[in-house]
Amino acid sequence: MPPDAAAVPERKFSLLRRDVDMTRGSIAGNMVRFAVPLLLGNFLQQLYNLTDTWVIGRMEDSAAYAAVGNIGPVINILIGFFLGFSTGAGVVISQYYGKKDYKGVHDAVHTTVAATLVMALIFTVLGVCMTPLILRVMLHVDPSDPETLVVYPHAVRYLTIYFCGVSGLLLYNISSGILRAVGDSVRPFIFLCISAVSNILLDFLFVFGFHWGVTGVALATVIAQAASAAFAVTVLLRAKNCVKVTLRDIRVDREILGKIFRVGLPAAVQTSLTAFSNVFVQSYISGTNGIQKINMSSWTTYSKVDGIIFLPLQSLALAATTFVGQNLGAGNPDRARKGTHVAYFMAVGCTLAVIIPVEFFCPYIAEFFQSDPDVVAGAALLLRVLSPFYLFSCVNQVYNGAMRGAGDSTPPMIIMLTAFVFLRQIYLFVMTHYISNDLLPVGLGYPFGWFMCMIMTLIYYNFFFKYTKKKVV
Repeated sequence: MPPDAAAVPERKFSLLRRDVDMTRGSIAGNMVRFAVPLLLGNFLQQLYNLTDTWVIGRMEDSAAYAAVGNIGPVINILIGFFLGFSTGAGVVISQYYGKKDYKGVHDAVHTTVAATLVMALIFTVLGVCMTPLILRVMLHVDPSDPETLVVYPHAVRYLTIYFCGVSGLLLYNISSGILRAVGDSVRPFIFLCISAVSNILLDFLFVFGFHWGVTGVALATVIAQAASAAFAVTVLLRAKNCVKVTLRDIRVDREILGKIFRVGLPAAVQTSLTAFSNVFVQSYISGTNGIQKINMSSWTTYSKVDGIIFLPLQSLALAATTFVGQNLGAGNPDRARKGTHVAYFMAVGCTLAVIIPVEFFCPYIAEFFQSDPDVVAGAALLLRVLSPFYLFSCVNQVYNGAMRGAGDSTPPMIIMLTAFVFLRQIYLFVMTHYISNDLLPVGLGYPFGWFMCMIMTLIYYNFFFKYTKKKVV
């Protein structure tokens, strides 16, 4: 049986506090206390791929560098679906927690774990099987053209190893999501610290010591993810509060699973379809005028910095999701609304603090990853031109996150699919076929999608969305 309310004692204000009850106290304080560990944790997750690409970049092999840096869309087709499911689970758990329904939390946690174990098996098989086919489309592989075969074998090797060990990533993310749903973003961050250090050390050992190249960085990532999963799962097994996992209680509650999918499925479909669309975006990138490995390497460097710029937005968006979920569960719609606005202004400030240095130092940032002068020039141009447009995404991330926290997840799905899939693909088709097939105009397809998403999000949020409209539990 789940512990009762007495098992969740109130604590004084502290940045290292575990369970953050966002239904009372300072709104900004709760946001900071929740988002800072999450931001640092997300940075460490980015550090996995940053380290992989940096290590490969030091080998002076542009093909391997391009391969490791451009396989994100393939991974996110499956992982994106799971993260949408994880979002739904987090909303359901946070609303039960806000209502102080600890049995509901217990049942939702065990349903979530059971579903994750099933998905881990399915994703492993699908990932390994679909990798070669998707890469052939994304990289324009043509057996009669040797240039198109330079990047492909490195990408296949990395992704095959990655998907063989994908269970560790799923178990870590769902365990951390369960802890964050009750306001604990500290311990997932600590586990990720240990995992990130392991990944860095193994990257250096496998690549510089054993000379395993792409195989080495893939193995390092899989082993490090397994380590973080082991720590996170152990915490749930040994927990003393309502998120404690008991092996004999792991089963699917159909009603709760339905609630999770009602919230999470739209986000899952949106993320997966956006990732699938990005496979074609990547195909446009690989087909731009010039040398494929140079253009793809330039885009790799840009995409690594892109991941860092998005970190505060993603952290504050998840803080807004949890904040809204807890406060609607507790019957505080006005506080939920105020928290969303606070998260937005914090996101704008954080984004400016990141993109201003990028504007000034983009050539040096690009050279840090890969020293080829052509790659540095292409990446610096992308960073300088595209960086200001991240301010559009402050609206997209925070307000859509708040709507998901309220259980209203279908409109964000429709908005983002329209902007990031349909409209962006139209832009890319028109641009490459009728205007320019150079790297920068094609790259501008991303901020075009962000802008359209911002306009549609603001219209829906201000004229149609109500915080009292829909509750999940």
